[in-house]
Amino acid sequence: MLTDLLQKIDDRTATIGIVGLGYVGLPLALRFAEVGYKIIGFDIDPEKVGQLMAGRSYIEHISPQSVARLLASGFEATTDYARATDADALILCVPTPLDKHREPDLSYVLNTTDALVHYLRPGQLLSLESTTYPGTTDEALLPRIQSRGLEVGEDFFLVYSPEREDPGNAKFTTQTIPKVCGGVTPNCLKVGVALYSSVIDRVVPVSSTRAAELTKLLENIHRAVNIGLVNEMKIVADKMDIDIYEVIRAAATKPFGFVPYYPGPGLGGHCIPIDPFYLTWKAREYGVNTRFIELAGEVNSAMPDFVIGKVVGALNDRRKSLNGSRVLVLGLAYKKNVDDMRESPSVVLMERMENLGATIAYSDPHIPVFPHLRDHRHFNLTSVELTPENIAGFDCVLIATDHDRFDYDLIKQHAQLIVDSRGRYLEPANHIVRS
Repeated sequence: MLTDLLQKIDDRTATIGIVGLGYVGLPLALRFAEVGYKIIGFDIDPEKVGQLMAGRSYIEHISPQSVARLLASGFEATTDYARATDADALILCVPTPLDKHREPDLSYVLNTTDALVHYLRPGQLLSLESTTYPGTTDEALLPRIQSRGLEVGEDFFLVYSPEREDPGNAKFTTQTIPKVCGGVTPNCLKVGVALYSSVIDRVVPVSSTRAAELTKLLENIHRAVNIGLVNEMKIVADKMDIDIYEVIRAAATKPFGFVPYYPGPGLGGHCIPIDPFYLTWKAREYGVNTRFIELAGEVNSAMPDFVIGKVVGALNDRRKSLNGSRVLVLGLAYKKNVDDMRESPSVVLMERMENLGATIAYSDPHIPVFPHLRDHRHFNLTSVELTPENIAGFDCVLIATDHDRFDYDLIKQHAQLIVDSRGRYLEPANHIVRS
């Protein structure tokens, strides 16, 4: 089995199944197709499947031309998990959110695995890419595969290889971002490394799936902790009437020992706001309290309230109340220049300000219509065009996500009040407030 699968990978005759066709799975499918593999894409959302098979993209940075090339390579998208039997390698790219108690929600991973397990066969590789706590592959996926009578490491192969996609980052692509991979057995690792080496420039093997799982958490907890530090420094600097962005720029001139991180209105995206809680939850099983990580989470979670406090204070200085004011939020996406709204602090800001009596609108060139979100209120809104008249009609403009496509000179010229949570405006002005 091992030799046959390695040969199929080497000569590109293997069929690759990508399960979950979102921000991780679809770019991965494109990359595998580029080097000549046949791809089957699986998703539980029939709308996504239909759009892809019609040649349309639902992710802004993936063009219709890219989807057309994917279809021309023989790509098929389906909701039928029975097609998993046709794949030689299955790669799981499904969400791993938190539940309402801020604990890991593995339902997508487990439900997907349970749906696939009936169609697994000897000679296949299964790779999990979803972010999760150490032990998930060994404790949750391995027993399910073994329940089919498959011997992992001999006639079936299981690896964990965390995704490292960074939507909107033009410097790095699926091909050029190094890929970490850990296997349940040495043979599993050999197959996983062979598969990913065929599409990724550098594959980094580690000793186990647990090491690979913890690697992913460390990467993002490192960012969460440092963002928490700079957010706390932002609050201190604000009290001292010091420009934190000036301080960061000055500190960043040190050529060693310092990496600049920047404050904001809160954490967003599918990793940084979520991953720390996967480790803190698992660490409790071992009697470890991850106080440092949890403290960073508390600081970051409090940032939307800090920003709203700045909005309230700025309006009060102009003898206005947030209650009854019209507030335009610039940017719905969790970071600039993308259309990804997962865990976006902008939505939290909108919800809380509306609860305080404000009339809320938004502008985002990447998100023309406010979408339905799983865990948030739905605003029946469309993106406001940034004309002089529209800008001037709001009591406050809040910069929540600093897309490059915004005309900041126009906004500065016509806004009554700007609260800038991203440090976009470097020069002080009477109607611009840093938050």
